[in-house]
Amino acid sequence: MKLTLSWLKDHLETEASLDEICERLTMIGLEVEHVDDKSALKPFVIAKVLTAEKHPDADKLRVLSVDTGDGKPIQVVCGAPNARAGLVGAFAAPGTYVPGIDVTLSVGKIRGVESHGMMCSERELMLSDEHDGIIDLPQDAPVGQSFASWAKLDDPVIEINLTPNRPDATGVYGIARDLAAAGLGTLKSGAVEPVGGAGECPVKVTIEAPDLCPGFALRLVRGVSNGASPKWMQQRLMAIGLRPINALVDITNYITFDRGRPLHVFDAAKVKGDLTVRRAREGEKVLALDTFEYELSPEMCVIADENGVESIAGIMGGEHSGCDETTTDVLIESALWNPLNIARTGRELGIVTDARYRFERGVDPEFMVAGLELATRMVLEICGGEASREEVVGYAGHEGKTISFPVPEVRRLTGLDVPREASIEILNRLGFATRGEGEVLDVTVPSWRPDVEGKADLVEEVMRIHGVEKIAPQPLASDEAVSGKILTTLQLRTRSARRALAVRDMMEAVTWSFIPAKHAELFGGGQASLKLANPIAADMSDMRPSLLPGLLAAAQRNTDRGFADVALFEVSGTYEGAGPNDQRRVAAGVRRGTARMEGSGRAWSGNAPSVGVFDAKADALAALEACGAPVDKLQVEAGGPAWYHPGRSGTIKLGPKVVLGTFGEFHPRTLEALDVSGPLCGFEVFVDAVPEPKAKPTRTKPRLDLSPFQAVRRDFAFVVDRGVEAGTVTRAALGADKKLITGVSVFDIFEGTALGEGKKSVAIEVSIQPVDKTLTDEDFEALAGRIVENVRKQTGGVLRG
Repeated sequence: MKLTLSWLKDHLETEASLDEICERLTMIGLEVEHVDDKSALKPFVIAKVLTAEKHPDADKLRVLSVDTGDGKPIQVVCGAPNARAGLVGAFAAPGTYVPGIDVTLSVGKIRGVESHGMMCSERELMLSDEHDGIIDLPQDAPVGQSFASWAKLDDPVIEINLTPNRPDATGVYGIARDLAAAGLGTLKSGAVEPVGGAGECPVKVTIEAPDLCPGFALRLVRGVSNGASPKWMQQRLMAIGLRPINALVDITNYITFDRGRPLHVFDAAKVKGDLTVRRAREGEKVLALDTFEYELSPEMCVIADENGVESIAGIMGGEHSGCDETTTDVLIESALWNPLNIARTGRELGIVTDARYRFERGVDPEFMVAGLELATRMVLEICGGEASREEVVGYAGHEGKTISFPVPEVRRLTGLDVPREASIEILNRLGFATRGEGEVLDVTVPSWRPDVEGKADLVEEVMRIHGVEKIAPQPLASDEAVSGKILTTLQLRTRSARRALAVRDMMEAVTWSFIPAKHAELFGGGQASLKLANPIAADMSDMRPSLLPGLLAAAQRNTDRGFADVALFEVSGTYEGAGPNDQRRVAAGVRRGTARMEGSGRAWSGNAPSVGVFDAKADALAALEACGAPVDKLQVEAGGPAWYHPGRSGTIKLGPKVVLGTFGEFHPRTLEALDVSGPLCGFEVFVDAVPEPKAKPTRTKPRLDLSPFQAVRRDFAFVVDRGVEAGTVTRAALGADKKLITGVSVFDIFEGTALGEGKKSVAIEVSIQPVDKTLTDEDFEALAGRIVENVRKQTGGVLRG
């Protein structure tokens, strides 16, 4: 939102300086983003051409003698066709920056004749596109005076960065109201006197879509002269970045910014019959004022006559009925539109206009008729003519919201001690009506503040006007010691899992939370509750039930670009339902090609093997260990979800019920459905399923106790049934003596006919660490007996002979 200082003072009686106004605007929530104080135009002065002689070496150049007001004529070479003796214009001395041509002047020679400055055109001063000649001022213009000051071009421009919830501040009058409420002046009356009119408006209005148009006001003005708008209006419009067009259009643009009330004017001679406000018909098109043709849909609101669509309601008028210099009879429209429909229509058509900007935020409904009266009065004053009476259709009046406002809420929510009377005064100055005698007031919201919905909004109004800067800074209370835990357990686990997987030579990826429906169904999702009502793309219709589809697609994209050996991981959320507790924190990863932790690709010493199930298992266990899971107590069961290969996958459990993760090589049907190729394995571990660690009595690390006795390793080979898992054998051996046995690992598995049908040999290495004495042969024999007996009881295995 842009405005000039003089424009603001049309509505605000104040002696405050520009800096004070800008500071106060920011303090009351209307943040000043930029101020153009017009300092670029200050060096230009009014000068008079004393003589204009033909250049000796150029037919189109003249050598001017220019009086700048100090009594010392200056020589200037000029090529403007209107350069002549007696002309009064704008002069720029050497050293002046000319914004229109982006040049800083210096003394120069033009065809051998020195030029000590420049007589400027309007384009060179960025006043218009006119460049056919230099500025020609009236003869009584004071020579030597600042050109910007004399022409009233030194009016500072203030640009405010409006938040979407402040529709009342889309007009200069609303901004002045806020400043007056903040004590920076007195608000001038904004009342609009009715114009009256002679006779009925011959054009009637029918509203067929009252849900899209709550009100419509129309008036005909006959016999107008649609020439250029007054100079002061053109200057203000150009100052805020609008191009003057003609008086009728400029008046509507001016009121749009002055009062936040968009209007539209139709050339009455081009309107056939009465006007109808309706929904557009399927395939209906309109040529808009921006010369583009738009195809409309039934969700959009239009203003139509017997010829068809004449305007896209609330956004842009049609080219056919637009006003130009031939317009003599004009229809002035002031209407109300559904904000959501305006926003949706503007977004679908890709049209951004000042009218849309205001209507989608909500305009003042009570100013609909007053805006029509104001526009009529300005048209009559500037263009002449005779007005009819207004035609008002559909508007049932505004019923203001009443909010119960406990005054102590200001103190509770902001920490400001604002007396009750001061709070009431602030609200009254902003246009709110207050009733009540106690601490709880009934506050009626004015029609121009649709953003105020509850008591917290009223607290905000009191706070910003009373002064945000008056809130004393307070240190944050520390409920715990500095060394207290800051991050949650889930946040700590997420960080740890990321680091652990990155250490394993995997690269972190961030994939979409939305995936195609067929991918979601493939990985256990696809429920109706997880489908998006308004997806950003057709192939992003479902919330993901797993991280693996996105990672597999990312791996394939890398492969398509020549990076076949890739290892990716992600730690993020998956969705099992629409409830608040149905989101899970998951760490997942995939490896492709030869992207193993030990290295990938080809080498003279031997090519790296393709990734497999055990690479995925190692990644999964590393992530779980980083999250604090008791890896030594986990059970790994063969088989996993359907998207894995049934014979090359596993499920990691803690006890019989708690599933902590899955891993494996992917099923060929899964890869085919995802259009993914190559050797691929992956895993998913459920970070939020890992049990919380037991609270420790102290944060101090335990004492490091190292045994002075040498560790011993013993090998055992057991013959067990082929269906017995090696992990069961290792756990049985480890349980034989948890004090002495510090580790058990499998180093060989053998199957052969010599062992018998359905049998296999599992060879393990047992690490034994004496603690308080050196073990004797008898001690070792007794421990070995316990190991063999434990394995026999739990697996049915016997020592291999």
